Amino acid sequence: MDAFICTACGTQHAPSEVPPAACAICEDERQYVPPSGQGWTTLARLGRSHMATFRQEAGLLGIGMAPHFGIGQRALLVRTPQGNILWDCVSLIDDAMVAIIQGLGGLAAIAISHPHYYTTMVEWSRRFGGVPVHLHAADREWIMWPDPCVVLWEGDSKALAPGVTLVRAGGHYPGGAVLHWEAGAGGKGALLSGDLLQVMPDRRHLGFMRSYPNLIPLGAAALRGMAARLAPFRYDAIHGAFWDRVITQDGEAAVARSMERHIAWLERTDAG
Repeated sequence: MDAFICTACGTQHAPSEVPPAACAICEDERQYVPPSGQGWTTLARLGRSHMATFRQEAGLLGIGMAPHFGIGQRALLVRTPQGNILWDCVSLIDDAMVAIIQGLGGLAAIAISHPHYYTTMVEWSRRFGGVPVHLHAADREWIMWPDPCVVLWEGDSKALAPGVTLVRAGGHYPGGAVLHWEAGAGGKGALLSGDLLQVMPDRRHLGFMRSYPNLIPLGAAALRGMAARLAPFRYDAIHGAFWDRVITQDGEAAVARSMERHIAWLERTDAG
C-alpha cells in the first residue's frame, strides 16, 4: 500500500489502498484546499519529479526540495556533540539526502514546529533507524500517520540536548514550537522559528498569524503569551521557515518591536 502525500500541504497519510477522501490539515481554516481540488502523490513519484537542495545557513545546513512543493519550507540540520537534530521536515527524502546527512553524523532526533511541516516525518525517522520525532501533545489530532517513532511532549519547554530546547510558542497552533539553539549566532543564541514567528522580507520584523494563506491574525492575548514563554531565552538570530528568511542580529528586539506593532494595529479604534 502507498502512503499518500497531500500535494497542497505536503503531509503524508498512513498507508492505504486508495488516497484518503480528504486532507484534514488542508480543510482546517489555517490551510486550504486548492480550487482544483484535493490532490495526492507518493514518495516514489516525488523522487522522479523533484530533487533535494542544500545550503549552508550560519552554522546550520538547510535542506529543501525543488521545484516548489506543498508549502515550500526548508528543514534545518542542527549539529551538536550529542548528535544531530533535524528541525522541521520536507516531503522529499531520497538516498542522496540520507547519504549527505549520514556523512555529517546522521540523526539523533527530529523535532517539528507544527502540523504543516509534519510531512513525511515517519519516513524520515525510519531512514535513520527509527529516531524519535518530537511533537507537542497539544497538536496530536493532526498526526495523519500515527507511529511509535512519534514522541509527544507536554508543557512549555523540553530539552533535546545541552543548549538545545524546544519552546511551546503557541499561536499558529496550540502546540506550535520553536527551537532555541544556545550555540547559534556565534554563541549569542538562535531561534529556529518555523512560521510560528514568520520572518518578513525586510528581515527586521516578524508576522504572527493563525492562518497565513487566509490572513487570519493572532489576537493580542496570544502574542503576550508567546512573549512570556520566550522571555527566558536569549537569542540574536532568528531562522524562519523559508530560504533567506533569516534575521542575523538583534532578533529579540525584532520580536519585541514586531509584537508591539501587531498589537497596536489590533487595538486601533480609528477608521483610517
